[in-house]
Amino acid sequence: MFRFFENFVDPYCDYPQSDTPPTTIGRFLLGFSKPFKMVFAVTGFMSIVVATVEMALIAYMGRVVDILTGSPQEVWIDHGTELIVAALLILLVRPVLQLLHVMLLNNAILPNFATLIRWRSHRHVLRQSVGWFENDFAGRIANRVIQTPGAAGEVVFQVFDAITFALAYVIGAAVLLGAADARLLFPLCIWLGLFALLIRWTVLHVGGASQAASDARSSLTGRVVDSYSNIHSVKLFAHQDQELAYAKEAIADTRETFSKEMRIYTVMNAILVTLNGGLIVGIVGWAIGLWAQDLASVGVVAAATALALRLTAMTGWIMWALTSFFRQLGVVAEGMETITQPIALMDNPSAAPLKLQAGEIRFEGLSHHYGRETGGIDNLNLTIGAGEKIGLIGRSGAGKSTLVKLLLRFYDVEQGRILIDGQDISLVTQDSLRSQIGLVQQDNALLHRSVRDNLLYGRPDANEAQILDAAHKAQAHDFILNLEDPEGRRGYDAHVGERGVKLSGGQRQRVTLARVILKNAPILILDEATSALDSEAEAAIQETLHHMMEGKTVIAIAHRLSTIAQMDRILVLDDGKIAEEGSHTELLEKKGLYAQFWSRQSGGFLNLEATTE
Repeated sequence: MFRFFENFVDPYCDYPQSDTPPTTIGRFLLGFSKPFKMVFAVTGFMSIVVATVEMALIAYMGRVVDILTGSPQEVWIDHGTELIVAALLILLVRPVLQLLHVMLLNNAILPNFATLIRWRSHRHVLRQSVGWFENDFAGRIANRVIQTPGAAGEVVFQVFDAITFALAYVIGAAVLLGAADARLLFPLCIWLGLFALLIRWTVLHVGGASQAASDARSSLTGRVVDSYSNIHSVKLFAHQDQELAYAKEAIADTRETFSKEMRIYTVMNAILVTLNGGLIVGIVGWAIGLWAQDLASVGVVAAATALALRLTAMTGWIMWALTSFFRQLGVVAEGMETITQPIALMDNPSAAPLKLQAGEIRFEGLSHHYGRETGGIDNLNLTIGAGEKIGLIGRSGAGKSTLVKLLLRFYDVEQGRILIDGQDISLVTQDSLRSQIGLVQQDNALLHRSVRDNLLYGRPDANEAQILDAAHKAQAHDFILNLEDPEGRRGYDAHVGERGVKLSGGQRQRVTLARVILKNAPILILDEATSALDSEAEAAIQETLHHMMEGKTVIAIAHRLSTIAQMDRILVLDDGKIAEEGSHTELLEKKGLYAQFWSRQSGGFLNLEATTE
């Protein structure tokens, strides 16, 4: 039975993706609600039915009081069948209706609605550019993607569990009191007016307060995750106290914003208790007055009393539900600051897959300064022939990493264009572009999954033999076999920890090399590919790298000039421009920057911070 309700809506159903999601809460939630239209309609109807049954039950209890004015024998003879039917309805029909309502809410809507939002939000966020992620805390982004769907589900829950039910209940109460005596509506109407003012006051204050509290929690999460993910640096520099102070600032802000939110609820509860006292005295007192004038039966007094007590008992729940509703709307609004940001780096509407034939790369009039006036690349023109091996060197900030990021289209170029085999990379799909490029970086972070899963990232359809062959070529197979994680998984099934923290730098580098070997892309970028290896391991892998480069277009960035001395051509970048180019021998003969870098090397490393004389 549970599975029947849980399968009402498929949270992973197809939907039209938008690069610019709606930025208002109403349209945001409405977009996710489309697959739930029928379920929402049935649930709303059931909320009204359940409220009507509750009101009918109170009204019937008043009738029972009036029935009991006769002797037991007369009551049983005259009303016995009616009481038995009423009892059966209460025992059998009412629970079924309640169960149907609850299962629609708890099993059909809540799990699926939150899942659908979480799935689509995560899918949207993953489409954002690398630069977008670099401008925020990963922890805060993750917190919003995880927290917002739950808050949105709570909003929907309160609509059908409390708000719809409460509206139907109040209308039913008015009908019931009006049928007994229209004058009983007077205290109810006064109470409703004051209650509405209290709701309005609460809503106006709690929305902003809850959004501020939610934003503070997300900021705190970002800071804490930042500390945890960089725990090696924290320990290395003995900065636990500094990190505590950094977190304490956010913790204090979270406490302050939450305290302000809670003050609103305290004031609300104090006013609500006073209003409810007035409702009880007003309705019950008026009913007793009518009874004293022989204008109402004891049953009417009993029903009015039960109704007043039920309303006052319910108002706390309704008010809390309403404040929860608007508080969760505040959480949704805070999460939307991340989830609804438009995709800044998109495929061209007419983008086609990259058709790589030879692997020629051309940079034409390329300029990119990250929105600033300096730094990055400045009017660079360069052609890398198909199958040519290029060495790229330069001081820190010369533009080497920028060139690689632009080639991978992690950013859109500000001026100029990049062509691969004559195709402008801004006019091809990003996935097809990156599938043709293999990259080995200096800082290679691995996924917190098994070694096998990390290797398969390079080629998901690779078989076991191909995985093992790539690991052997990267000199990684032997140490992988000796791995074991805390869960007892061994070898290729061992998990490597967040960002590969359980492996040494050299081990991570070799796993990354194996992954790129497995990918076997026709364009290869080596960004300090052997920097984390010791001399012996580097010597063993150099031969592997030479085999990897055969038949490929290669861009190799290195501080250790000996690793690129055999390249077809070496480029020296300075201030975003090509200062020198040529073979190793030609550049030494020029006695320019390259020759100075070469002469300053110690153990084959380039002093990137050295300045020219």
